[in-house]
Amino acid sequence: MKKIVLASASPRRKEILEQIGINFDIIPSTCDEVITKDVPKDIVEELAQQKAYEVFKKLDNPDIVIGADTIVVLNDTIMGKPKDEKDAFDMLGKLQANTHIVYTGVCVLIKENNAIRKLVFSEATKVSMYPMSKDQILDYIATKEPMDKAGAYAVQGKSAIYIKKIDGDYNNVVGLPIARLYNEMLEFGIDLKTI
Repeated sequence: MKKIVLASASPRRKEILEQIGINFDIIPSTCDEVITKDVPKDIVEELAQQKAYEVFKKLDNPDIVIGADTIVVLNDTIMGKPKDEKDAFDMLGKLQANTHIVYTGVCVLIKENNAIRKLVFSEATKVSMYPMSKDQILDYIATKEPMDKAGAYAVQGKSAIYIKKIDGDYNNVVGLPIARLYNEMLEFGIDLKTI
């Protein structure tokens, strides 16, 4: 019986894996994220690998470790998690009435015999938002929901009323492109649902 470990403390990623009935443990990565790339797709893949490797090395006998990282990109500007409420206000002010791209990178490390197989990919989803007034932005920030989210919003949360259109994988915007992950793993010869 292989053991799956999610290298993330994200409640959203946890919910997505639980939603499809996968058995897994959670060991959050605590590594310092070091970005050496400048293309969004490469950045999220690099960070997902750092997280997965850090947890993989901690384990005595790892089977499968899944790392992921999500960023929001507007006009080539990367938006991570806001530093404070002012930062959240600035981000939401730029995102409202605009279209941005959410990138999630995924790294899966699989131990087989004495070798490590690695799967790395990223998914991109376009998100368009309705206009938001200053008061609407402040009301949303007051909920505290934006404070630990890339781009300062949660598509599955209270900001849902401001999401005009999603072009691509909804779960990717939440934080884990589960359909892509499941099918990529099938191509690797592993059915996550039967582990």
